[in-house]
Amino acid sequence: MSTVTFLPNPTESRDLPGRVHLAMPAEIDFCNAEELLPLVVSAVEARGDRLEVLVLDLTRTSFMDSQGVRLINDVRHRLRPGARVRLVARPDGVASRVLELTGLRRDVPVYDNLAEALAS
Repeated sequence: MSTVTFLPNPTESRDLPGRVHLAMPAEIDFCNAEELLPLVVSAVEARGDRLEVLVLDLTRTSFMDSQGVRLINDVRHRLRPGARVRLVARPDGVASRVLELTGLRRDVPVYDNLAEALAS
């Protein structure tokens, strides 16, 4: 598995074929969502046809507005057919609440921890 991080401290990397784990920043909003998209797409394209699951880790995201939802939607529509997006978010966190309120949670599975998301 490859790990790309947008946080000061990268998360632990695990070797899981077909999986990419991206730790997202503390805030996702109009200031950075547009810049995040090419970074995420680049990580996805680096795996080519081998990508099965992209895990976007929102556990450290303490603020996310509609631009974060748009970012997730844009990413999932750019994946090759058969590749899936999984999200990790703290159940009591802001990101989880935004995903619930916008209805994105119905379309993209959200997990409470990274291990479950990677295993999916």
